[in-house]
Amino acid sequence: MALSLLVNGVTRQIDAVDDGSTLEAVVTELSLKADRVAIEHNGEIAPRKLWPQLLLHSGDRLEIVHFVGGGLECVRDV
Repeated sequence: MALSLLVNGVTRQIDAVDDGSTLEAVVTELSLKADRVAIEHNGEIAPRKLWPQLLLHSGDRLEIVHFVGGGLECVRDV
């Protein structure tokens, strides 16, 4: 059985995990780098230390924010 989640506003069917799987399992299945994302679960921030215990169910909402390095180099006319 697959898990159906609303991820960043888009319904995603995740076939490799079942209803009742952990957030950690879903993060792994989506090939996300755990140290580079923040996740909100049903409107609440999901602390990374709770991912192994946080159970997901079909219809749950996830908002996933990816951290991106880099930036704009500031150049001044002299």
